[in-house]
Amino acid sequence: MARQGALEAYNTKRDFTKTAEPKGVPGRKRGNSFIVQKHSATRLHYDFRLELDGVLKSWAVTRGPSLNPDDKRLAVRTEDHPLSYADFEGSIPKGEYGGGTVMLWDQGIWESMAGKNPHKTLEEGHLHFTLHGERMKGEWLLVRMKPRPGEKRENWLLRKIEDEHAGGSDDLVDHEITSISTGRSMAEIAAGAPAISLKGKRGAAFERAMDEARRTTLPMQHRRRGKATPLPTFRKPQLATLVDHVPTGNAWLHEIKFDGYRALLAVGSDGARIYTRTGLDWSERFAPIVDAARAMALPPSLIDGEIVVFDANGNPSFSALQKALTEGRGDFVMFAFDLLVLNGADLAAQPNIARKEQLAALLPEDGPIRFASHVIGAGEKLLDAMCRAGQEGIICKRADAPYLGRRTKAWLKVKCTLRREFVIVGWTPSSARARPFASLLLAQNRGGKLAYAGKVGTGFDADTLAMLARKLKPIARKSAALDVPPAEARGARWVSAKLVAEIAFAEFTSDNVLRHASFIGLREDKMPKDVATEEPVEIAALPDVKITNPGRVIFPEAKITKGALADYYRRLGVVMLPWLARRPISLVRCPQGRAKQCFFQKHDSGSFGNDVHHIPIVEKDGKPDDYLYVEDLRGVLACVQMGTIEFHGWGARVDDVERPDRLIFDLDPDEGLDFVDVKRAAKDLRKRLSDIGLVSFPMLSGGKGIHVVVPLTPDAKWPVVKDFAERFARALAEMEPERFTATMSKAKRKGRIFIDWLRNQRGSTAILPYSVRARPGAPVAVPVSWKALDGIEKAGAFTMKDEKALLKHAGSRDLAGWGMAAQTLPDV
Repeated sequence: MARQGALEAYNTKRDFTKTAEPKGVPGRKRGNSFIVQKHSATRLHYDFRLELDGVLKSWAVTRGPSLNPDDKRLAVRTEDHPLSYADFEGSIPKGEYGGGTVMLWDQGIWESMAGKNPHKTLEEGHLHFTLHGERMKGEWLLVRMKPRPGEKRENWLLRKIEDEHAGGSDDLVDHEITSISTGRSMAEIAAGAPAISLKGKRGAAFERAMDEARRTTLPMQHRRRGKATPLPTFRKPQLATLVDHVPTGNAWLHEIKFDGYRALLAVGSDGARIYTRTGLDWSERFAPIVDAARAMALPPSLIDGEIVVFDANGNPSFSALQKALTEGRGDFVMFAFDLLVLNGADLAAQPNIARKEQLAALLPEDGPIRFASHVIGAGEKLLDAMCRAGQEGIICKRADAPYLGRRTKAWLKVKCTLRREFVIVGWTPSSARARPFASLLLAQNRGGKLAYAGKVGTGFDADTLAMLARKLKPIARKSAALDVPPAEARGARWVSAKLVAEIAFAEFTSDNVLRHASFIGLREDKMPKDVATEEPVEIAALPDVKITNPGRVIFPEAKITKGALADYYRRLGVVMLPWLARRPISLVRCPQGRAKQCFFQKHDSGSFGNDVHHIPIVEKDGKPDDYLYVEDLRGVLACVQMGTIEFHGWGARVDDVERPDRLIFDLDPDEGLDFVDVKRAAKDLRKRLSDIGLVSFPMLSGGKGIHVVVPLTPDAKWPVVKDFAERFARALAEMEPERFTATMSKAKRKGRIFIDWLRNQRGSTAILPYSVRARPGAPVAVPVSWKALDGIEKAGAFTMKDEKALLKHAGSRDLAGWGMAAQTLPDV
């Protein structure tokens, strides 16, 4: 037991007749739990607590934990807390010590690094440990800072150590906003908090309402509807075509080819189900994955992926998966690589890269259901790494392709070793007493009938031999189900063609018979009728859009030509598509170059060709007119061919143009203001939006300002969204009139920042991520993280010539999940 005196400070600070917090009573001495509590007191912070010597050693982490190893978060040491505090979630009365709302934000166990004595290192001023929590995982470090003269508090720094659990600076605190114990938001925990409205609030009244709204934050991530949502139905999965080399160029995404079972995970309010590639319900066989999906509180969705089991070396192993299924247990992991349905919306028509961006925002990179990451280009390097690691190969996917439930050349597979499926048609007896058979006879469907393909006699362990013997016995037959060469058939025992096996081999002979075959496992998810020969096909070069006059100078001051502009969009178009594809667009066209006549165009007279599509939208006069949109890279390049430099998009997709999927506040500074003022304004908007429950993201406009982007679940219609944006912007402007204006007038903008809310009305557009701007030097509109914004000196920090850095930036850890959040407008 801990010393009673260890909790003296805790008990002295609290009046237990007024607070529901537990009294400080020492607990057991040998536990290793940890908890994190989100605490909205005088300032929002996160209380990090490690169990040691029967108490919870505690630190207040002012900005919350960061998964970025470069971040050092201030952690102020506080009094020890009793172990019973690990269950506390609720409100501490105002006026009491720590008054405010407390959420149980994370929990798990911790362990000191091998060879480290935590009692000793804590006294010395450092703790090196591993966390196994629901949100905080992996290796972490706490280091005490050298105290300044007269400083009473004990300041430490909390830092993530680089490992597979590392991530972006804002991944945890911005996206994990509900209790891991009750699923409640801070607002729901603050029991009985009154509804807060901003309507009619101005100046000081608005400030008071915002302060109160801060304590009644609405839930954001994966917000569930009140009505029941049925499970999405099974659909046929897309299949990959075998090729013998990796396609080149940035039009392709490359993923690891996992050695497991293909599966579709359906999630709804009724629970979750797992389907095989043929539509069999294997929810019971993969019960741990189903349970994990339920526990994650995912929104209604249909997720495509591969279920694996790791071997002793930490690699996905089909043999280990087979054994786990046979024994009815196993540490299954689902690598999710596609999202077909989300919140009732069918995403199949969206580009692959857009579907993956939305999937990345839903799933972590670890745990039983995890996001399968990819690389853009560089497929040969990935294949080489996989082959050296003894893995199966890679899958290459067109970044701009829709999801089709059949085998296509938009998905390709490149294998490190030859592996195929074969039908078992017989077996040969073994002379060894302990071995039920010597080899299996195999076949494939060729020309509409079964054809003999050889034997396999290796790759079996004792358990596999016994399992196969049990499965072969009930399907025995007297004669062969196909023609087999007499020499091969001698002494064989025959079975009906009902079992499918996966076999690794060196090559086929000239007679189409296997050489050096080795058994991998049974494929219970595949039907014998579907087992056919599969030969690598040639990869046809992707059709390109011809760019005429490529030598024409478009940016005279930077000497950038039309051909160079097309090359930029050819390479960066893949990371533009999540924001650009299937969205009505307006184009800034400069056919003779930036310095000459440029104009906006949102309608097409037919000159753009078949790769640029049209959607009829009813305009103010009640008559429909065709607006432009693109779906793929060819569409982007077709626009460039027609002299386009800038791409501006609506706030809604063509799937439902009346329901916006984002809010944008464009911070446009007066000429005399510094970019530092704009950054400070953007962060103030972020705080105000967060106070009322909205996650936001910054984007450099490539001009003078910053766009604060607020993703939305397409729910509210344009009038509601416009009204919210206007009231929010005008209230901020009235609260700080010396800094902001919500009026477009140049005269009223003097020395102020215009909060441009007008982009949130029907028909208005905003510059899209990674679009080049028709300005001197060819600057680019670039999404950034809030952390990275601190070090940026101007809105045009990136130019078209930074394309390699931009491509790397787009795939960086800090930008993971940028612009993605399942949230609706709060009722304020």
